[in-house]
Amino acid sequence: MEKIRIQKMIADSGVCSRRKAEELISRGRVKLNGHPVKLGDKCGFKDIITIDGERLYIPKKKSFRYIIMNKPRGYVTTVSDELDRRCVMDLLDDVEDRVYPVGRLDRNSEGLLLFTNDGEFANSIMHPSRHISKTYRVTVRPDISDEQLIQLSEGVEFDGKRTLPATVIVKDKQPGRVVLLMTIKEGRNRQIRKMCEAVGLEVARLRRTSIGPIKLGMLKPGTYRDLTAEELRAIRNAIGKEK
Repeated sequence: MEKIRIQKMIADSGVCSRRKAEELISRGRVKLNGHPVKLGDKCGFKDIITIDGERLYIPKKKSFRYIIMNKPRGYVTTVSDELDRRCVMDLLDDVEDRVYPVGRLDRNSEGLLLFTNDGEFANSIMHPSRHISKTYRVTVRPDISDEQLIQLSEGVEFDGKRTLPATVIVKDKQPGRVVLLMTIKEGRNRQIRKMCEAVGLEVARLRRTSIGPIKLGMLKPGTYRDLTAEELRAIRNAIGKEK
Protein backbone atom coordinates (compact mmCIF):
# COMPACT_ATOMS: atom_id res chain seq x y z
CA MET A 1 0.00 0.00 0.00
CA GLU A 2 1.24 3.48 -0.86
CA LYS A 3 2.55 5.39 2.13
CA ILE A 4 1.31 8.86 3.05
CA ARG A 5 2.84 11.81 4.87
CA ILE A 6 2.80 11.45 8.63
CA GLN A 7 1.10 14.81 9.23
CA LYS A 8 -1.79 13.70 7.01
CA MET A 9 -2.08 10.39 8.86
CA ILE A 10 -2.24 12.25 12.19
CA ALA A 11 -4.84 14.69 10.84
CA ASP A 12 -6.93 11.86 9.39
CA SER A 13 -6.95 10.15 12.78
CA GLY A 14 -8.96 13.09 14.15
CA VAL A 15 -6.43 14.06 16.84
CA CYS A 16 -5.71 17.49 15.38
CA SER A 17 -5.48 19.44 12.15
CA ARG A 18 -2.65 18.86 9.66
CA ARG A 19 -1.23 22.25 10.55
CA LYS A 20 -1.09 21.30 14.23
CA ALA A 21 0.42 17.93 13.31
CA GLU A 22 3.19 19.71 11.42
CA GLU A 23 3.90 21.78 14.54
CA LEU A 24 4.09 18.63 16.67
CA ILE A 25 6.53 17.05 14.20
CA SER A 26 8.70 20.18 14.07
CA ARG A 27 8.91 20.19 17.87
CA GLY A 28 10.12 16.59 17.94
CA ARG A 29 7.04 15.29 19.73
CA VAL A 30 6.21 12.66 17.09
CA LYS A 31 7.96 9.32 16.60
CA LEU A 32 7.53 6.63 13.97
CA ASN A 33 8.31 3.10 15.13
CA GLY A 34 10.28 4.59 18.00
CA HIS A 35 12.32 7.05 15.94
CA PRO A 36 11.92 10.84 15.65
CA VAL A 37 10.41 12.04 12.38
CA LYS A 38 10.71 15.15 10.26
CA LEU A 39 8.29 16.92 7.96
CA GLY A 40 7.89 15.00 4.72
CA ASP A 41 8.42 11.53 6.24
CA LYS A 42 5.83 8.96 5.25
CA CYS A 43 4.19 5.98 6.93
CA GLY A 44 1.72 3.17 6.40
CA PHE A 45 -1.21 1.83 8.39
CA LYS A 46 0.97 -0.87 10.00
CA ASP A 47 3.49 1.63 11.36
CA ILE A 48 3.38 2.80 14.97
CA ILE A 49 3.06 6.56 15.48
CA THR A 50 3.40 8.07 18.94
CA ILE A 51 2.83 11.64 20.11
CA ASP A 52 4.56 12.45 23.40
CA GLY A 53 4.93 8.71 23.92
CA GLU A 54 1.23 7.94 23.47
CA ARG A 55 0.37 5.63 20.59
CA LEU A 56 -1.91 7.02 17.91
CA TYR A 57 -4.81 4.82 16.88
CA ILE A 58 -4.95 4.58 13.10
CA PRO A 59 -7.99 2.79 11.67
CA LYS A 60 -7.29 0.79 8.52
CA LYS A 61 -10.25 2.36 6.80
CA LYS A 62 -11.11 5.84 7.91
CA SER A 63 -14.79 6.61 8.33
CA PHE A 64 -15.30 10.34 8.54
CA ARG A 65 -18.20 11.99 10.36
CA TYR A 66 -19.47 15.51 9.75
CA ILE A 67 -21.92 16.72 12.39
CA ILE A 68 -23.87 19.95 12.84
CA MET A 69 -25.07 20.97 16.31
CA ASN A 70 -27.18 23.81 17.65
CA LYS A 71 -24.98 24.69 20.62
CA PRO A 72 -26.95 26.02 23.61
CA ARG A 73 -25.65 28.74 25.90
CA GLY A 74 -23.75 27.61 28.98
CA TYR A 75 -21.52 25.05 27.24
CA VAL A 76 -17.81 25.53 26.53
CA THR A 77 -16.41 24.46 23.17
CA THR A 78 -13.74 22.05 24.35
CA VAL A 79 -13.31 18.29 24.39
CA SER A 80 -12.85 18.42 28.18
CA ASP A 81 -12.67 21.19 30.76
CA GLU A 82 -10.38 21.39 33.78
CA LEU A 83 -12.94 23.57 35.59
CA ASP A 84 -15.56 20.84 35.22
CA ARG A 85 -17.88 23.08 33.21
CA ARG A 86 -20.38 21.62 30.78
CA CYS A 87 -18.72 20.83 27.43
CA VAL A 88 -20.28 20.50 24.00
CA MET A 89 -18.96 16.93 23.89
CA ASP A 90 -21.43 16.06 26.66
CA LEU A 91 -24.17 16.54 24.07
CA LEU A 92 -22.54 13.96 21.79
CA ASP A 93 -22.18 11.17 24.35
CA ASP A 94 -23.94 8.69 22.05
CA VAL A 95 -21.60 9.37 19.10
CA GLU A 96 -19.08 6.53 18.98
CA ASP A 97 -16.71 8.21 16.53
CA ARG A 98 -14.00 10.40 18.02
CA VAL A 99 -15.05 13.78 16.66
CA TYR A 100 -14.04 17.24 17.82
CA PRO A 101 -15.36 20.80 17.33
CA VAL A 102 -14.42 22.81 14.26
CA GLY A 103 -13.55 26.24 15.66
CA ARG A 104 -15.26 27.68 18.72
CA LEU A 105 -18.28 29.39 20.13
CA ASP A 106 -17.72 30.94 23.54
CA ARG A 107 -19.66 29.79 26.58
CA ASN A 108 -22.38 32.44 26.32
CA SER A 109 -22.80 32.14 22.56
CA GLU A 110 -25.06 29.67 20.80
CA GLY A 111 -25.92 28.30 17.39
CA LEU A 112 -24.22 26.42 14.60
CA LEU A 113 -21.19 24.34 15.56
CA LEU A 114 -19.58 21.71 13.35
CA PHE A 115 -17.82 18.54 14.51
CA THR A 116 -15.69 16.12 12.53
CA ASN A 117 -12.85 13.61 12.67
CA ASP A 118 -11.54 14.80 9.30
CA GLY A 119 -8.55 16.94 10.20
CA GLU A 120 -7.98 18.36 6.73
CA PHE A 121 -11.62 19.35 6.40
CA ALA A 122 -11.56 21.11 9.78
CA ASN A 123 -8.33 22.92 9.02
CA SER A 124 -9.63 24.11 5.65
CA ILE A 125 -12.72 25.66 7.23
CA MET A 126 -10.72 27.38 9.99
CA HIS A 127 -7.77 28.54 7.89
CA PRO A 128 -7.80 32.36 7.53
CA SER A 129 -6.89 32.19 3.83
CA ARG A 130 -10.19 30.49 2.96
CA HIS A 131 -12.32 33.46 4.13
CA ILE A 132 -15.30 31.19 4.84
CA SER A 133 -18.28 33.40 5.70
CA LYS A 134 -19.98 33.06 9.08
CA THR A 135 -23.30 34.74 9.85
CA TYR A 136 -24.50 35.66 13.34
CA ARG A 137 -27.78 36.95 14.71
CA VAL A 138 -26.67 39.52 17.28
CA THR A 139 -28.85 41.34 19.79
CA VAL A 140 -27.19 44.55 20.99
CA ARG A 141 -28.03 47.29 23.46
CA PRO A 142 -29.13 50.01 23.77
CA ASP A 143 -29.45 51.28 20.17
CA ILE A 144 -27.27 51.56 17.08
CA SER A 145 -26.42 54.68 15.11
CA ASP A 146 -25.66 55.00 11.41
CA GLU A 147 -22.08 55.79 12.36
CA GLN A 148 -21.75 52.56 14.36
CA LEU A 149 -23.22 50.57 11.46
CA ILE A 150 -20.68 52.07 9.08
CA GLN A 151 -17.84 51.34 11.50
CA LEU A 152 -18.85 47.69 11.83
CA SER A 153 -19.28 47.34 8.08
CA GLU A 154 -15.97 48.93 7.16
CA GLY A 155 -14.00 47.12 9.89
CA VAL A 156 -12.88 48.02 13.39
CA GLU A 157 -9.60 47.63 15.21
CA PHE A 158 -9.08 45.53 18.34
CA ASP A 159 -6.11 43.62 19.75
CA GLY A 160 -3.91 45.73 17.48
CA LYS A 161 -5.40 44.54 14.21
CA ARG A 162 -8.22 45.78 11.99
CA THR A 163 -11.01 43.42 10.92
CA LEU A 164 -11.99 42.81 7.32
CA PRO A 165 -15.16 44.55 6.09
CA ALA A 166 -18.36 42.87 7.28
CA THR A 167 -21.97 42.77 6.12
CA VAL A 168 -24.27 44.24 8.79
CA ILE A 169 -28.06 44.30 8.43
CA VAL A 170 -30.55 45.67 10.96
CA LYS A 171 -33.29 43.02 11.30
CA ASP A 172 -35.32 44.50 14.14
CA LYS A 173 -35.32 47.66 16.24
CA GLN A 174 -37.12 48.11 19.53
CA PRO A 175 -36.61 50.49 22.44
CA GLY A 176 -33.37 49.50 24.15
CA ARG A 177 -32.42 46.66 21.78
CA VAL A 178 -31.50 46.03 18.16
CA VAL A 179 -31.18 42.74 16.29
CA LEU A 180 -28.42 42.60 13.68
CA LEU A 181 -27.35 40.03 11.11
CA MET A 182 -23.56 40.19 10.89
CA THR A 183 -21.53 38.24 8.34
CA ILE A 184 -17.75 38.06 8.68
CA LYS A 185 -15.05 36.20 6.79
CA GLU A 186 -12.58 35.77 9.61
CA GLY A 187 -12.42 33.66 12.73
CA ARG A 188 -10.64 35.74 15.34
CA ASN A 189 -11.25 35.00 19.01
CA ARG A 190 -14.61 36.41 20.18
CA GLN A 191 -14.59 38.60 17.09
CA ILE A 192 -18.26 39.62 16.95
CA ARG A 193 -18.32 40.57 20.63
CA LYS A 194 -15.09 42.54 20.35
CA MET A 195 -16.26 44.34 17.21
CA CYS A 196 -19.44 45.44 18.95
CA GLU A 197 -17.59 46.47 22.10
CA ALA A 198 -15.15 48.49 19.99
CA VAL A 199 -17.99 50.72 18.73
CA GLY A 200 -19.72 50.98 22.12
CA LEU A 201 -22.40 48.29 21.83
CA GLU A 202 -23.29 45.67 24.45
CA VAL A 203 -23.99 42.18 23.12
CA ALA A 204 -27.02 40.70 24.85
CA ARG A 205 -27.30 37.58 22.71
CA LEU A 206 -25.16 35.98 20.02
CA ARG A 207 -26.21 33.07 17.81
CA ARG A 208 -24.36 31.73 14.78
CA THR A 209 -26.78 30.84 12.00
CA SER A 210 -24.51 29.72 9.16
CA ILE A 211 -21.00 28.72 8.14
CA GLY A 212 -20.57 29.18 4.41
CA PRO A 213 -23.50 27.36 2.76
CA ILE A 214 -24.30 25.34 5.91
CA LYS A 215 -27.34 26.77 7.69
CA LEU A 216 -28.62 26.05 11.20
CA GLY A 217 -32.23 25.89 10.06
CA MET A 218 -34.76 24.47 12.52
CA LEU A 219 -32.32 22.34 14.52
CA LYS A 220 -33.31 22.57 18.18
CA PRO A 221 -30.82 23.77 20.83
CA GLY A 222 -28.73 20.92 22.22
CA THR A 223 -29.47 18.57 19.30
CA TYR A 224 -27.35 17.51 16.33
CA ARG A 225 -27.43 15.62 13.05
CA ASP A 226 -25.01 14.50 10.35
CA LEU A 227 -24.47 16.80 7.40
CA THR A 228 -26.20 15.66 4.24
CA ALA A 229 -24.26 14.71 1.10
CA GLU A 230 -25.54 17.90 -0.54
CA GLU A 231 -24.31 20.04 2.38
CA LEU A 232 -20.89 18.38 2.24
CA ARG A 233 -20.58 19.06 -1.48
CA ALA A 234 -21.57 22.68 -0.92
CA ILE A 235 -19.08 23.32 1.90
CA ARG A 236 -16.29 21.57 -0.01
CA ASN A 237 -16.99 23.79 -2.98
CA ALA A 238 -16.80 26.81 -0.67
CA ILE A 239 -13.39 25.79 0.68
CA GLY A 240 -12.13 24.64 -2.70
CA LYS A 241 -11.98 20.99 -1.72
CA GLU A 242 -14.71 19.38 -3.75
CA LYS A 243 -14.38 15.60 -3.91
